[in-house]
Amino acid sequence: MADHDRAHGTSEQRLSTREAADRLGVKPETVYAYVSRGQLTSRRIPGGRGSTFDAKEVDALARRSGRREPSGAGGEWAMGTGITLIEGDRCYFRGVEATELAAAYRYEEVAEWLWTGDLRRGTHFTAPQDALSAARRAAASLPEHSGPMDRLRVAVIAAAAADPLRFDLSEDAVLDTARSLIPTLVEALPPHGPEPSGAQTLAERLWPRLTAAPGDAASLRVLDAALVLLIDHDLAASTLAVRTAASAHAHPYAVVSAGFGAMDGPLHGAASGLAHRMLLEVLERGSAAAVVADHLRAGRRMPGLGHPLYSGEDPRARALFALLEDVPQARSALQAARGVVGTAARHTALHANVDLALAVLTVSAGMPAEAGETVFAVARTAGWIAHALEEYAERPLRMRLRGQYNGPRPPQPLP
Repeated sequence: MADHDRAHGTSEQRLSTREAADRLGVKPETVYAYVSRGQLTSRRIPGGRGSTFDAKEVDALARRSGRREPSGAGGEWAMGTGITLIEGDRCYFRGVEATELAAAYRYEEVAEWLWTGDLRRGTHFTAPQDALSAARRAAASLPEHSGPMDRLRVAVIAAAAADPLRFDLSEDAVLDTARSLIPTLVEALPPHGPEPSGAQTLAERLWPRLTAAPGDAASLRVLDAALVLLIDHDLAASTLAVRTAASAHAHPYAVVSAGFGAMDGPLHGAASGLAHRMLLEVLERGSAAAVVADHLRAGRRMPGLGHPLYSGEDPRARALFALLEDVPQARSALQAARGVVGTAARHTALHANVDLALAVLTVSAGMPAEAGETVFAVARTAGWIAHALEEYAERPLRMRLRGQYNGPRPPQPLP
């Protein structure tokens, strides 16, 4: 292949599909999956069949992939991914700034693009009736006090049970599952009020399951943007759990269940609920200073402030705050959030994160405190599927770490 290139006056080394696959340690069909996702470029062989690939581009992808598990800054374990880059206090999805995507496209359009590289206006996900019926029955069988996350967890298991093809891990099958699972999760949640007739976007279908208040165009725009901005965020705890499950070739429903399990805690998915309750307290007491003082006196972390991946304001929060300016009923919650940020800034250099912006939406729309976690879970499902697709193309079970034993040295007496 290299001799052919030199004969045509170029020093660029081209690889056949088989050579590229061998260098990447994947199957030939996975090479074309990388092409469809924009991670590799191919060139047709003049007058022949098949494609060739730039050797330097293939080697760069091999270095970025997790096969070599490069070390990150500070020596921590790192994994290659082509989905999200956080750099210079900005967040990019496949090289495109997340805030620009949220301003231009709807959630379903961005999800489809994230999975396939194709951006199609008007993309619409539909829940299959069998899966939806099973999910609704399972969610309805829970105790009355069960929250939306409880219902989402059982809904994904019920939808899996209704899908006899769930173990097909081919890319097309996984994409079909993703397109049906996300609307199934949304529509398995009981509505707080009547669903608007002709609801098309996922945000329009999700809104009445979060609040009984009617969703005006500006509020729905904020919710749709939030879904886009929360679609992925590097290798968060839930995403790492998802990739571990996918590494063991768990089916997509089980992969999403792993993500739900990892986000069930105050430090990840539920963080917006803590910010929601804090804003309600500020509005009730009429003073951000008093609420911040109470948190500091009790030694509690201020919810909605700070993020380890950003030195300044979370760009996702900044984008949502700008959209919330167009929602009249959000004015008091926005003022409360700014009061918290301004007061806390006197004591610590922490900036607003996306949980605080999401809390402004949930408070202003009369949603329960758990609504932010629901939005997070639905949004992140698309990102988890994108990571699962990456992981299915990798060497199976590569996530198997080796423990550093620090217990008693053998031999020990029989207890």
